[in-house]
Amino acid sequence: MGAIGNGGSVKVPWVLVAAILGSSMTFIDSTAVNVSLPVMQRELHTTTGQTQWVIEGYALFLSALILLGGALGDIYGRRRIFAIGIVIFAIASLGCALAPNIGILIAARCVQGVGGALSTPGSLALLSASYDEQSRGRAIGLWSGFSALTSALGPVIGGWLTQDFSWRYVFLINLPIALAVVVMLARRVPESRDESSDRRIDAVGAVLATLGLGLVVYGLIAMNAGRISAAPLGIVAAGFVVLGLFIAWERHVPDPMMRCDLFASRSFSMANVYTFLLYAALGGSMYFVPFVLINVHHYTPTEAGAALLPFVVILVAASRWSGGLVATIGARVPLLFGALLAGAGFIAYALPGSDGSYWTTFFPAASILGLGGALFVAPLTTTVMNSVPVEHAGVASGVNNAVARTAGLIGVALLGLLVTAGTSYLAGFRAAMVLSALFALAAAASAAIGFPRIRVAAGRHGGEERHLRA
Repeated sequence: MGAIGNGGSVKVPWVLVAAILGSSMTFIDSTAVNVSLPVMQRELHTTTGQTQWVIEGYALFLSALILLGGALGDIYGRRRIFAIGIVIFAIASLGCALAPNIGILIAARCVQGVGGALSTPGSLALLSASYDEQSRGRAIGLWSGFSALTSALGPVIGGWLTQDFSWRYVFLINLPIALAVVVMLARRVPESRDESSDRRIDAVGAVLATLGLGLVVYGLIAMNAGRISAAPLGIVAAGFVVLGLFIAWERHVPDPMMRCDLFASRSFSMANVYTFLLYAALGGSMYFVPFVLINVHHYTPTEAGAALLPFVVILVAASRWSGGLVATIGARVPLLFGALLAGAGFIAYALPGSDGSYWTTFFPAASILGLGGALFVAPLTTTVMNSVPVEHAGVASGVNNAVARTAGLIGVALLGLLVTAGTSYLAGFRAAMVLSALFALAAAASAAIGFPRIRVAAGRHGGEERHLRA
């Protein structure tokens, strides 16, 4: 196999290894840190709102800048931007591990988000540039498999390190991985860029997106004490005004960070509505589940991490099968029933009291949620890619990725309002799970009305799908 890029023929497995290792840092980090949060909160003597910013600070900059990171790679070199992102992520990880207080930890997490925004789109971009069309699918499949594996291992690794060593080791494991990736990039991976691109960087769009999302999340978290006052409501309102300005800017700027014309496709628009609703529920619920396991049910961090395994394992195991459903029965059925199952999983999380064995309390909930995820994750990705012309598939995937991460960012802040307002942590958690279930039902409704009952025939021309009535 040969590389497609500026460097001629190379041994492209090195590109695959570098992409997998680079992505593994962000995937492990995103799932491992959640399990460590209750211990961080206790050791650093932080409030619930401060602890939320450990996740939200990272997610804010990742969500707002991930599209910009992809554009930077196309213009200035994918290997270069990927490497810069890895280095920033590693340095910020060291800052997290050494943080003496919550303020420095949050600041370091924000810098981690910047690194993630540069490196996350770069991994797939490197694969697309280095493999020809025939071998690219297999390479991306291997990348996806290892990414899923690291996501599954993240909670267990995070729980084990937190319990037997310290939560600081969750961040330190990124350093040797980053060093290996940077060495491989320097010695084995060719540079590639879009030579025909004359795009300019949308710096104004990046600032507006970050400021708007930041104000919304800041205002929501400020209300987490259970007292809704004019000041935080005003901050949230200001955030939405800035986000409105962001959309207006993107509609008229020559080289937008987010292409608004893609939303002219009804399927693409509804897929992103569906994405926002479900990933807000998933992001928020997966943040608070470890807290209730550790603080209410007295699980150890390792046990809390392992308790999430059924969700990830079922999702990964069944996603390859579900990915082909769109081609045979269309998107409507798997997306509808996937959302309904996810809603049932959230309700199952709300049912347990403060006692009972794992197998009768949280195992059923994690398993049901995993089955729901298996039905909607891969078909949703396929739907997004099929809803736009093939030449815009990469941009469409990036927009949908940004929507999913933004949804998780908002979900944690929004569900936090209910968790902190409850008469007890368990009561607040139950209310949050009910709200998550309502989000899932809304997603199911969007699937029912937003996607026709069709199956997709083989072949597409210029992004127009050929359909057969089911």
